[in-house]
Amino acid sequence: MSTVNPLLSDAPLPVFSKIRAADVVPAIDAILADSQAGIDAITGSAAPRGFDHVMLDSERLDQRLARAWAPVSHLHAVADSKELRAAYDEALDKITDFETALGQNRGLYAAVQAVADAPDFSSRTRPQRALVEHALRDFRLSGVALDEPARSRFRVIANELAKLTTAFSNAVLDASDAWHEHIEDERDLAGIPVSGRAVLREYAAERDLAGWLVTLKQPSVQAVLTYADNRSLRERVYWAYQTRASEQGPDAGKFDNSGRIEKIMALRHEAAQLLGFANAAEESLATKMAGSTSEVLSFLRDLVARAKPVAQRELEELREFARNELGLQTLEAWDVGYASEKLRLARYALDEEQLKAYFPLPSVLNGLFGVVGKLYGVTVEPSRERVDVWHPDVRYCEVRDADGQLIAGVYLDLYARSGKRGGAWMDVCRARFRDGDSMQLPVAFLTCNFAPPAGGHPSLLTHDDVQTMFHEFGHGLHHMLTRIDVPSIGGIDGVEWDAVELPSQFMENFCWNRQALDLFAKHWSSGARLPDELFDKMLAARHFQAGMFLCRQLEFGLFDFLLHVDYDPARGARVMQTLEAARHEAAVLHPPAWQRFPHAFTHIFGGGYAAGYYSYLWAEVLSADVFSAFEEQACQNGAGAGGEVVDAATGARFRDEVLAVGASRPALESFIAFRGRAPQPDALLRSYGLAT
Repeated sequence: MSTVNPLLSDAPLPVFSKIRAADVVPAIDAILADSQAGIDAITGSAAPRGFDHVMLDSERLDQRLARAWAPVSHLHAVADSKELRAAYDEALDKITDFETALGQNRGLYAAVQAVADAPDFSSRTRPQRALVEHALRDFRLSGVALDEPARSRFRVIANELAKLTTAFSNAVLDASDAWHEHIEDERDLAGIPVSGRAVLREYAAERDLAGWLVTLKQPSVQAVLTYADNRSLRERVYWAYQTRASEQGPDAGKFDNSGRIEKIMALRHEAAQLLGFANAAEESLATKMAGSTSEVLSFLRDLVARAKPVAQRELEELREFARNELGLQTLEAWDVGYASEKLRLARYALDEEQLKAYFPLPSVLNGLFGVVGKLYGVTVEPSRERVDVWHPDVRYCEVRDADGQLIAGVYLDLYARSGKRGGAWMDVCRARFRDGDSMQLPVAFLTCNFAPPAGGHPSLLTHDDVQTMFHEFGHGLHHMLTRIDVPSIGGIDGVEWDAVELPSQFMENFCWNRQALDLFAKHWSSGARLPDELFDKMLAARHFQAGMFLCRQLEFGLFDFLLHVDYDPARGARVMQTLEAARHEAAVLHPPAWQRFPHAFTHIFGGGYAAGYYSYLWAEVLSADVFSAFEEQACQNGAGAGGEVVDAATGARFRDEVLAVGASRPALESFIAFRGRAPQPDALLRSYGLAT
């Protein structure tokens, strides 16, 4: 009896429990064959050149592939296995080859150009025109205009880059999973709070070990580097974590990404030059708000000039405190988090562990959904029907509009575990797509790596974790609240990369607002609201070491951009030299020479932030300015600073002018439509407490 490949199912949601590694390649082969036949039909000599036939038929083909590939790509990130990885790599090669060829398909390019040249084009809706304009731009960036042998070379480069970036991420995951240290004497964990030790005990139990297991999962690293009195343990964890996937550290050379970085940089530069750009940084700006590489560098360096003096003062204060109060004559890289926490506690009497008790994950989720409901008039609640998931901890929620109509869904996978990539992210499971009378609703994957429940209490989040949760859900809202019916320009798709962080960073502001906090900051055992005393301490400590934090972000942004803008094939990537140059400009903290941060920098070598890490700060200007609109409205309403900023009317405008429109118009137009003016850069500095 034959069974239907689950990846070819027409089910509204993936059936994760039925997906096997063996299903992946056959499904992708079948879909790509059908897609090629569909493209041939669109580009045939007798085929019509109308909008529906060319653009909507192309979207249908794209969506069939996306529905199959999204769950595979997601499982590769959250439930990795040797078999799945092999299948993923093989299928990714096929998809990359197909999509690269598609981007160079001159027949399809001519068909899209014919739509743009049609007499009725100017009368089409703004989203329809944007869809065509984006498609033509993407064709040009895919090398459609290149002649041989450049066209073939461009395809080879694209395929090789896909393999290399995947291999880079795999190496980081493997290196992270490979290292651990078994602790049998609890005295070695002195200083680590009870909740942190409970997580380490759970890690040990997973391996049938007694005692505790320190790993390179984020909750473990954070617990040790922030709280462990054992300086030697802090050093070993820092050494292992900061040398992952490199030629240094405890697993030196075993997962080394050095060669991959060199190849990635060389290929990116070559591809950019084939397209007529000076370098990969210049090419990256073709899909961003920033107009030139000099504009980006000026933006970053202006912030450095303002933040670095503050950061230097903060570092001197920390060194003095470490010497006088902690007996640390030299402040090493593995001491910084530990000493900072001690200083913060001494200065503000704000105990992060005490604060965590008021942020149990179930309550934070309910509060997040409450804030979203008040802002946008939607409800987010667990699905009324059973939904197939990939792990027992995963939950699925439905998003309904004010009238009760189902408009979206979201998977929540929130705990750290083996075989799961570190960090936090939102990704697309299903895109909104109106196809005739049918509507495919948007569905998001939201993934975090919080400490799981342990020691008889729920998962307790740090305030940073709470901000991460709000941040990623902001991305999710951008995807789920779109009103654009065509996937390529709906939600986050097609939005300029340096504006895509706007909705996510905007949501973080509510983690500091009393009105919002009262919806979820409740003690995990007593249910008591966050005391005013603790809230006041939180606010007082909000900008603690803000200069140092901003300088770290500027260091990363400068390193990434300089790496791409200054690349010279004759000299190679010069990764560590470029990093040192960025640190000379922006950093006040200089780690040991053996530190290999770039080798695990998946944002730029395994993700989509190449020559774009500056986007976090660029978008933070936008998000800070947007939030100031809510603060201004609160003042107008008589609430005063810190008051009723969860304002439904302002939220509705933000939903209508930013979240709902996707890439149907430029991000700057959407910002101005909401704010009534262009962005004001000083809003970012005010948000960091670095300007009045």
